[in-house]
Amino acid sequence: MTHGHLDPASREPIDPDVDLRHPAPAEVRASELPVVTAIAIGGAIGASARYLVELAWPTSSGSLPWATFMINMVGCALIGVLMVLVSEVWMTHRLVRPFLGTGILGGFTTFSTYAVDIQGLLNDGHPVTALLYLAITVIGALAVVWATTTTTRALVHRRSG
Repeated sequence: MTHGHLDPASREPIDPDVDLRHPAPAEVRASELPVVTAIAIGGAIGASARYLVELAWPTSSGSLPWATFMINMVGCALIGVLMVLVSEVWMTHRLVRPFLGTGILGGFTTFSTYAVDIQGLLNDGHPVTALLYLAITVIGALAVVWATTTTTRALVHRRSG
């Protein structure tokens, strides 16, 4: 508590996908299989979509990798919206969040390709472009998640009350 008000973090919902007890190993394998399967299927869908975008929008040597940048910004925006809807609005099946969030959007966004792109720009003698890309991606991703989470939350609360 701060000055008589609840800490904002205390208002966040408890993650329904987390079980804090220590189950037996056989129980873990059996209970995790549906979640792992949902994530794997969603990940394949998301990675395939990312691959198609990269094919449709190739990057020329030395330029900003706009396809990867836009993939990450769109993915972060969708994650911001999805997390509010799934954790605060919709009553969904327990596999929806891992399938959509970790699976599809986790497979679609690509911060590993982002790192490889930066390394490639540096190796090719484009340090200014690499640093610009590094900065705008991190700042953009955080800003987009914040903006879409805040906007979605405001729209949901305006609609419901």
